Amino acid sequence: MKQNILFIIMITILTTFTTVNANEAHDIMKKVDDNVRGQNIYMQMNMSITSRSHTRTMKMQVWAQGQKKSFVKTIYPPKDRGITFLSLSNQMWQYVPKIERIIKIPPSMMLQNWMGSDVTNDDMVKQSSLVEDYEPRIVKKEGTFITLELIPKEDAAVVWGKIISEVDTATYTTTKATFYDEEGDAVRVFTYKDVQKFGRYYTPMYWRITPSDKDGSFTEIVIKEVVYDSDISDKYFKKSALKRFSR
Repeated sequence: MKQNILFIIMITILTTFTTVNANEAHDIMKKVDDNVRGQNIYMQMNMSITSRSHTRTMKMQVWAQGQKKSFVKTIYPPKDRGITFLSLSNQMWQYVPKIERIIKIPPSMMLQNWMGSDVTNDDMVKQSSLVEDYEPRIVKKEGTFITLELIPKEDAAVVWGKIISEVDTATYTTTKATFYDEEGDAVRVFTYKDVQKFGRYYTPMYWRITPSDKDGSFTEIVIKEVVYDSDISDKYFKKSALKRFSR
């Protein structure tokens, strides 16, 4: 009888610990996600794409509202100036001024490299949400730094087998994120540095994306300007914006 009571107590303690761990992990991811997005955000960024043979630089502007709406405009180099991208919920379009054509990007291409970089279409438009699509658990704590393992939910339309995310809870920003395929092999690593405060938000101003299968290749993003919770017009989040704001 005593053994049965002890067993029940142990199970209760384990269940309580697991629940607390899960709740804390969810809370951390929610705060990170809110910190990244705010109510809305405008950014201007420079992107350098480096391979073994050369480096090229791009500049772009990004407007985003919540998780479901974003608009990206390329402003440099001149040959790419005016190329725009729009994401609404689960749909994405691209406008190419040279051919004056709007192209719908199918879901099957969301993980294709964006403009030849090491980020994907999905990364640029934030179509998938770590909070909605993944189940997090805490695997390590060290001061304010917490390591989370993110496993996709059964019904989530994602391709990553898991993500290991290292978060600084002093600012609720990600310092490093490693993405794995369904076989458990690391595919790419995001590292974030130079965290700066904007009002009540914190933003890493330097990002580096390193693919595992391309020696000597990486993409660097430097945030040049950030504005949170400004009055962004809804006109940016309509299909007509693709041509209208391309100019």
